[in-house]
Amino acid sequence: MLKKSEKKNEKKREKEIDNLVKKLTLDEKITMIHGASLFRSGAVERLGIPAIETSDGPMGVRAEFMDDRWIPAGNQDDMVSYLPSNSALASSWNTDLARKMGHVLGAEARGRGKDVILAPGINIKRDPLCGRNFEYMSEDPALTAALVVPFIQSVQKNDVAACVKHFAANVQETGRLFVDETIDERTLYELYLPAFKAAVQEGCAYSVMGAYNKINGAYCCESKTLLDRILREEWGFDGTVISDWGAVHSTKEAAACSMDLEMSIFSDFDEYKLANPLKESIKKGEISEDAVDAKVRNLLRMMYRLKMIGAKKDTREKGAYNLPEHREAIRRTAEESMVLLKNENHALPLDAKKIKKLAVIGVNAAKVHSDGGGSAEIKALYEISPLAGLKMYLGGNIKVAYAPGYYVPVKPKTFETNWQAASLDELKNNTVGQMVRNELGENEEHIKGEQERLTQIERDKAEIHEKNPELFKQAIALAKDADAVIFVGGLNHDYDSEGFDRSDMKLPYEQDLLIEELLKVRKDTIITFVGGSPVEMPWRDKAQAILWSYYAGMETGNAFANIIFGEVNPSGKLAETFPQKYEDCATAKNGQSGAWDKITLEEGLYCGYRHYDRQHLTPAFCFGHGLSYTNFEYGGLTLKAEKGKDVKLTFSVKNVGKRAGAEIVQIYIAPIAAQVDRPDKELKAFAKVELEAGRLKKVSLTLKQETFMHFDVQLHKFIADAGDYEILVGASCQDIRLRGIATLN
Repeated sequence: MLKKSEKKNEKKREKEIDNLVKKLTLDEKITMIHGASLFRSGAVERLGIPAIETSDGPMGVRAEFMDDRWIPAGNQDDMVSYLPSNSALASSWNTDLARKMGHVLGAEARGRGKDVILAPGINIKRDPLCGRNFEYMSEDPALTAALVVPFIQSVQKNDVAACVKHFAANVQETGRLFVDETIDERTLYELYLPAFKAAVQEGCAYSVMGAYNKINGAYCCESKTLLDRILREEWGFDGTVISDWGAVHSTKEAAACSMDLEMSIFSDFDEYKLANPLKESIKKGEISEDAVDAKVRNLLRMMYRLKMIGAKKDTREKGAYNLPEHREAIRRTAEESMVLLKNENHALPLDAKKIKKLAVIGVNAAKVHSDGGGSAEIKALYEISPLAGLKMYLGGNIKVAYAPGYYVPVKPKTFETNWQAASLDELKNNTVGQMVRNELGENEEHIKGEQERLTQIERDKAEIHEKNPELFKQAIALAKDADAVIFVGGLNHDYDSEGFDRSDMKLPYEQDLLIEELLKVRKDTIITFVGGSPVEMPWRDKAQAILWSYYAGMETGNAFANIIFGEVNPSGKLAETFPQKYEDCATAKNGQSGAWDKITLEEGLYCGYRHYDRQHLTPAFCFGHGLSYTNFEYGGLTLKAEKGKDVKLTFSVKNVGKRAGAEIVQIYIAPIAAQVDRPDKELKAFAKVELEAGRLKKVSLTLKQETFMHFDVQLHKFIADAGDYEILVGASCQDIRLRGIATLN
């Protein structure tokens, strides 16, 4: 609840906003609500209203582009810190690190003169093939919500608006510009909206980005249900809604809903839907000027909060980028994000004293990833690869021999044509009706482009198959001649990228064949990966150690070496399920993967681990899984239902190993005799517990009544059914250590 002084300031601000709106001409208002360059809105200099400077993205502040072309400006002052991807951050399960990463991103955005940073991405990971999954956090809404709130708060302390994206249910890149998703109301409210609600109500996000896709027939950026009823009325959001670039299709629909700022990828800024076409519609009496006033108010309110205008504009944070403390926070986050999936016979950590020659095999050992992925690309100040990190750690006293092991076709980066503009090109001259070819909704340009991409993939496969035998031979020879072998493979931004989805879940470039050969000659080969999405691992039973890293930022190599050689004890855990094979996924089973025009989320609530629980399927590595170089024991669970609503639980965690470590304890609830269909269990809370060897710590957590609720479609609200609930305390969703029963009135 606002204090009296806050209410007074808010009332004063709203009065000032109203006075500004009255002074603005229609032309000036319209100038403010659409892009005047590729990343900037229009300014009204007459009244001291500045342009809003925006920038991608979730992994750092993107390089400067020319105002009207998708060509880098060519500056040498726009290199920045490269942050771990949201998938990496989520694998840390550390809210303190989420706060630190939010601060780094906000400070660097402000230091680069930005007002809005287009981050974080918090869409639920529905399908492991989604090309943009590396930008998102988790398949679980509770984990995503817990991390996004401190992230947003820290971004905005720098007087930069977080723009939470993509609202909502942006679950695939295939046909992303027009795919219509049929989602039942309960699934929408319980799975796809909670993190956005937390971002708005708890994180107090100043802005939200509308998604490209449709939900139940309406484009997200033109949806009165999504933007007016849910976001504004139900959640009380009074900030700014910004369109994804090119996501507005109709002047009338966008004007009639709470879409405040239209951005796109074309340079004909005055012809945007909320530009001249809107002005003409207002002159004809088809649209009321009041609709424009509402949008302008929302923009001005954000500007006041950012101290862009108003009495406090001289006190705005100045920001800073490329600070040493930023790099330190990034390194720590990278270390806590890496997930030890398997470690038989204590294969890790390696003992440097026992190694004279180390073989490092795999293209991802030497590759940097900051400059790809679509709008997440970064012009990094530097990026330390795993190979560089290993060499830096070992310091020259141990011979480190490298072999790529497999062939990766080189795709030169060119700015003659930009993928972003090309991906939206058909929107420029075609109406929505023309865009949809027939009742199947297939878009010819998109289909043609995807066919060309797949044809190129087949050409690449042929080239890879031709060149790999010699590379395999070199790698095997190197492995035989070394004291220890580390394979560093995985994915890259030819596969993890905005604009398209992966065609399967297999490792590219024939890596599986190489891994099989390596394990034949060296069963102690340490298998490690860098990537943005799960991959199939058909050889996993043969490997002794498997270490997974998402795109972990500029300090990846240092974090990698510290974990490999035991300077850091791994503590990351998976924020998504790694299936044994793609056919086990809910999206594969209901036939929706790869559909261009319409998809139905037939699995409903049964996404991620909820699906594997209900179908009794065993994944390769389950949600919440991650090993340590030490072991933990749980005990002494007590439960107390307070006033029959909230449940307080207390238990102990003990480090029974010989070295310090951190354990992520996870709390799931499982309704007993549920009155409606509910998942077998759902994550509701977690804590990261750091313990010295031999030490024990008591953990106390409270499950609020709302954590037991489900969405009642008839009542259109969340309700908690009275009855018994099993409380599960685990090291993962499948490794449950403690159980108890709580009764709610």
